[in-house]
Amino acid sequence: MRVLSIVHQRDAGSGVFAGALAERGDESTEWVPAEQGVPDLDEVDAALVFGGGMHADQEAELPWLRSEKNLLGALLERGTPALGVCLGAQLLAEVAGGSVGPAPYPEVGWVPVFLTPDGASDLLLGGLPPRFASFQWHSHELRLPPGALTLARSARCLQAFRLQSAPWWGIQFHAEVTAHAVESWIRDYGRDDDAVRAGLDHGALRAETARAIGPFNELGRGICGRFLDRAAAIAA
Repeated sequence: MRVLSIVHQRDAGSGVFAGALAERGDESTEWVPAEQGVPDLDEVDAALVFGGGMHADQEAELPWLRSEKNLLGALLERGTPALGVCLGAQLLAEVAGGSVGPAPYPEVGWVPVFLTPDGASDLLLGGLPPRFASFQWHSHELRLPPGALTLARSARCLQAFRLQSAPWWGIQFHAEVTAHAVESWIRDYGRDDDAVRAGLDHGALRAETARAIGPFNELGRGICGRFLDRAAAIAA
């Protein structure tokens, strides 16, 4: 299966999802919209859309966002399976008719997430505990596209959705993140207004990450693996 991995910045890439791709032997092509031309959609069986420090509404400052949204719209029309993470989830939601805007408060660090009844029976999330610790780094939130199902929530915002009209999933939490990526984001937090506004405690976050990252990485690999299994069945 041919998988397009859409990466918005180099320190927010495929993470542990790369391991799930490698285990299956799928062919993965990385696309960085800010640096490369639009890929050939005839060569795409599924898409993974990752995060980034930019926001979905910054098309004036980042005109490549419009090209990416056009590509995602074409994938939606084709019924191509897609899984979006953080910014990626927000872009999928917007393209599918939802919206994205600033959240009242940023979520940065380890945050409890709760499955809804629809999430508990979902193909991707159904194998997860009803409540689990998730890694977050965002100050914008998505609003549900028409007809989509809410799969998970935190105390502050929507955390996962699935379209009913196409095999598209979005997760706000960073299921792909590695310990190395977390450390990189912590080191650069002073350049991130979201982290500064959240009052990031470096030491506490490092300690909690050391405790939580192992089980969370297993959770992330499972989500990605189940997505790829579903995409492969559709592509067959």
